[in-house]
Amino acid sequence: MSRGLHARNPFSARRLRLSVALAAGGAGIAAPLLVAGSAQAAPAQVQEQAQSARSGAAAQVKTEQEPSSYTVVSGDTLYRIALDHDIEGGWNTLYEANKKTVGGDPDLILPGQKLTLDTASKPAENSDATPERADRSSAERTGGVHKTQSTDLDGWINEALAIMKQHGIPGTYNGIHRNIIRESGGDPNAINNWDINAQNGTPSIGLLQVIKPTFDSFHVEGTAYDQRDPVANIVAACNYAANRYGSIDNVNGPY
Repeated sequence: MSRGLHARNPFSARRLRLSVALAAGGAGIAAPLLVAGSAQAAPAQVQEQAQSARSGAAAQVKTEQEPSSYTVVSGDTLYRIALDHDIEGGWNTLYEANKKTVGGDPDLILPGQKLTLDTASKPAENSDATPERADRSSAERTGGVHKTQSTDLDGWINEALAIMKQHGIPGTYNGIHRNIIRESGGDPNAINNWDINAQNGTPSIGLLQVIKPTFDSFHVEGTAYDQRDPVANIVAACNYAANRYGSIDNVNGPY
């Protein structure tokens, strides 16, 4: 009787082995389901990573294709160049990076000048050349009045456009040039001594043939107070045209 109490039950051992096997089998069955769940989520993650990689590659290609320099053409201003090329910090940053080329007057840039657009690595300024240009520019200004520096029509128009931009006066290089050629042929000393204005004692003078009362009324502060000054004449005439016609670009005849 006592031996029977301690005897091993073969059926119990088999049940134990079967339970262990089923438990192991259950664990084996459950594992693939878990992995499948992870695999099901993986495509979204892979797609997101691929999209990110494509965006990064596109940005890198765009950066590599963007020019690092720009050659000034007629009608350009630092403001417009900075805007067109998305220069961080605007025209001030562009000017600081190109002081050696532009000189002491940011309002005066000339066709043919090569400007760097890589404002992040500003080139070192030439300690000999830059101060000389800056001093000359300061000497050419008296009492804060812009003194015309150019000696040709393209330069006069570009100087005028820079000042007009500062004062919000509309107008383009082509619109100004077209009207100057018609009015004076590009001669800043041109004077009309025969029309009704001349008969009234106020002859039309300068590149855009401005009479004295109009010049006085539409003269822009900071330019020379002289009808014959090319830049002052252009700016005053464009200011008048903007007031009456919306822009000098809208003027196609006597005005």
